[in-house]
Amino acid sequence: MNDMKGFFFPRTATGQSSLIPSPPWYYSGDLLTVEYRTDPARVAELLPAPLELAPEDPGAVALIWADWQSCSGTREELLDPVRSQYKEAFVVVRCAYEGVTYSRCVYIWVDKDFAIGRGMHQGYPKKLGSMWQTRPHPFSHAAPQVAPGGVFGATLAAGDRRLAQAVLTLTDESPTNGFVNGHPMAHHRVYPGIAKGAPDAYAELIASGSSSFEAGPAYSGDVELELFESPTEELHRLEVQEIIGGYYRQVGVVWDGGSTLATAGENGWEAAAR
Repeated sequence: MNDMKGFFFPRTATGQSSLIPSPPWYYSGDLLTVEYRTDPARVAELLPAPLELAPEDPGAVALIWADWQSCSGTREELLDPVRSQYKEAFVVVRCAYEGVTYSRCVYIWVDKDFAIGRGMHQGYPKKLGSMWQTRPHPFSHAAPQVAPGGVFGATLAAGDRRLAQAVLTLTDESPTNGFVNGHPMAHHRVYPGIAKGAPDAYAELIASGSSSFEAGPAYSGDVELELFESPTEELHRLEVQEIIGGYYRQVGVVWDGGSTLATAGENGWEAAAR
């Protein structure tokens, strides 16, 4: 049997075709975040066992646009930009497991296949979409600055339908970039059974977060957010009841693995040994 190489599929004799390289993965990006409150029942319906609603502010939601550049440890992707640059928009809520509060991504859209591959490994439920956000630049001829007075727009579409749009006007420097996405992530990694009607062949609840994080100043501001219905998406069910705030920040992140919280077995979810 051939010794197949590659961190992810397709694995080949050389490993060159693998969709994603092995971690650690490095990210530099601009984040536009809108936090708001929705009906906690709509959040609860997106939390599979063994997760529960967060005890505090259970209806809080963050919708985040991110303009990323990413690479592996070799940094070779940076010289072939089609392999490093991508955009995404993701929806984060908070949840609890065994008394600990976690963040959880419940919806996420990206525009590159390698980002979907990383999501499968990390438990992010990634789908293809079209995301756009205003880019800052030190020269203001055709760009805002990351400073009071800067105005940024962002849009999200998938399946040929617009799902969300936002406009953020920065007003003040902020001590944080919001609170909803401020915990380790709790995600499910699931692989359906192959036989018709079979249960999941594999299901695992994992925790992960950045192994290294740097960030520039965070700014808050006045924000407007609209969500739209779609025949293939459910973001609009997390309807906006109250805006909490809007934020903008440039960040650098390293991701290098996670840990298992629980696995699904014949007797339900079983906590992993600590």
